Amino acid sequence: MGHVEDRWQRPKRDENDDLVLNGRGKPVMERTELYGRGMRYRVRYIDPAGAERSKSFPDRQRKRADDFLIEVESDKREGKYIDPRSSKKTFRQQAESWVRAQSADPATRETLRSRLESRIYPVFGDLPVGRIAASTIRDWVSALEERKYADNYKAVLFDIVAGVLETAVDDRLIRENPCRAKTVRRPIRRSPKVEIWPDERVALVRRGLSVVGDRYSVVVPIGVGLGLRQGELLGLSPDDIDREAMTVHVQRQVKYVKGTLMFALPKREKTRYAPLSRTLLDVIDSHAEQFPAQPVTLPWASATGELVTVRLLIVKADGMALSGDLFNKIVWKPAFGKADLAYRNRADGMHAMRHLYASKLLGRGVSVKELADYLGHDDPGFTLRVYTHLLPSSHERARQAVDDAAGMWELPADDGLQAA
Repeated sequence: MGHVEDRWQRPKRDENDDLVLNGRGKPVMERTELYGRGMRYRVRYIDPAGAERSKSFPDRQRKRADDFLIEVESDKREGKYIDPRSSKKTFRQQAESWVRAQSADPATRETLRSRLESRIYPVFGDLPVGRIAASTIRDWVSALEERKYADNYKAVLFDIVAGVLETAVDDRLIRENPCRAKTVRRPIRRSPKVEIWPDERVALVRRGLSVVGDRYSVVVPIGVGLGLRQGELLGLSPDDIDREAMTVHVQRQVKYVKGTLMFALPKREKTRYAPLSRTLLDVIDSHAEQFPAQPVTLPWASATGELVTVRLLIVKADGMALSGDLFNKIVWKPAFGKADLAYRNRADGMHAMRHLYASKLLGRGVSVKELADYLGHDDPGFTLRVYTHLLPSSHERARQAVDDAAGMWELPADDGLQAA
């Protein structure tokens, strides 16, 4: 059991080393040689590992010292004890540990580190995790709002901070995550309403791609027909096609990280199968006859990863793979100019083909759960939030259902009943 030591006063003893008591039978106190210097009260206790610990409090704070000791002993009994020294670990130190536990994908880690360095470390980096209070989080969230950051960006930054501090809770550095305090208003993610290309824009973009280079015109039918992300499309191989099952195995993407082009698993390291139409297969076969797939050798998942060779459908004229940034620069954006179309940053990225794919499937009655699987979304709820406005209206079906039930409230024929 711990105790509170008064470093400024001690019980007085006589020449026989017996306690000197006052008229009420209580010890008479005398000043120690430390009187008036440093902290007055020192709480001494044994931690769960058997080591002696202490914490000091200034004069006039005996109650705080007593309360601290009570809290420590209670935490020890309940298995909630936190070593006060542990909370001195800085947010930056804890964040580096947290990053290493995230996705093995080097691009994802690089993105996380970039956001930490630019938006989070300037505020939290050198703070001990034990000194980050709910008020610290509230002030930071307010500062993000004042800078007019997009809602989703604010939510991403908040999730990073909350994730780092949650690991601090798991590592028993702090007792509670201040991001979860009731007074902290968590930024809300919002799914922007996606714009769907009209059919004529699809045709014009494909025509523009063919002007840039015939080998690139197949990008549109593949993008609209499979709903692939850009890196997945650039990493597509004819060997991923199962002609018997009429499916495509989406199992890799091409990524460019810190000057290195590489193969990697799709986003969130989730492979999937997408249905392949006969029409699209014919288009792919026709393309492959004119522009045979080229073997490309790249490291897997990191600059030092195992070298893997894949036959790619979409490559440069010299047979080399394309990064997403390079493809945008020399192929995708120039195609809009060739088609006399004004390029709109958000609405005309390659993701527009993925949105069009989703709209076509939903229009044909494909369920949100199936669509989420085809798109590689972990959560069908996310798919629903993004594409809910594309779901075909059920208003007319609802009206018909009510009309079918109308007989329930029709008045019966006059049977002699009189109104009261």
